[in-house]
Amino acid sequence: MEKYRNVQMALFRRWGATVAQITISLLYYKRLLISCCIMVHSKGTMADNLEEYPLLIGQTGVLKGQRWVLNKPLVIGREATCEVVIPDRQVSRFHARLTPTPEGVILEDMGSKNGTHCNGNPVASPMTLQDGDNVQIALVGQFIFLTSDATMPLAESADRHGRLRLDLRSRQVWVNQQQVDPPLSALQFHVLHVLYENQGQVVDRQGLIAAAWGDEQAVGVSDQALDALIRRLRDRLAGIDPELPYIVTVRGHGLRLDNPASD
Repeated sequence: MEKYRNVQMALFRRWGATVAQITISLLYYKRLLISCCIMVHSKGTMADNLEEYPLLIGQTGVLKGQRWVLNKPLVIGREATCEVVIPDRQVSRFHARLTPTPEGVILEDMGSKNGTHCNGNPVASPMTLQDGDNVQIALVGQFIFLTSDATMPLAESADRHGRLRLDLRSRQVWVNQQQVDPPLSALQFHVLHVLYENQGQVVDRQGLIAAAWGDEQAVGVSDQALDALIRRLRDRLAGIDPELPYIVTVRGHGLRLDNPASD
């Protein structure tokens, strides 16, 4: 401010009060504008950085649709001081913890009474979560884990108009305008996503196995295991829309998703 006063006095002596005041005002607003631009840029950079962190997305109850960025340890429990609070007596005060590390996000049960599950399996010791994993807290809280929000499209199904719609960001599926609830398992979702991306085309069985189990584990997966997974997936879809088979077996070649336009 002292610098501005010196400039104002010099202008006043040479040009008079009016010109001096106008010039100082212009200098002030120029500085204010630069500060605002810096703030907007900083906020944009912070938002971009947040997209690079893993996410936990609520799938059931009052937490459905809520998101938590996993850029620091996160505790799920009934206690009000937890980052994710589930106010239900089935949930322990401090039930489970998710900890981001350089190797990935670690899920651990904190000695809860009713247990923590990942993809239907009890979490007996700390484990590293994989993209699309389903985390269950007792019998009342269900969450989807995503490795990053930056790679997920804002509207995966925006340009598709079939009776079946799929959204990668939330891991949600709609059949004939009705949401599949509870959500599909991680394996079911991965298989459906591959078929959805190639709807109308035949996808070979090995490609589906690799998509669901990953390249490393796919070696030991049998055709019977894939058939059982497809059968459960068909049952889930038929429970909402029994009129259309959706997943069609093309003998000797693979499977195809038939997804006609909605009515």
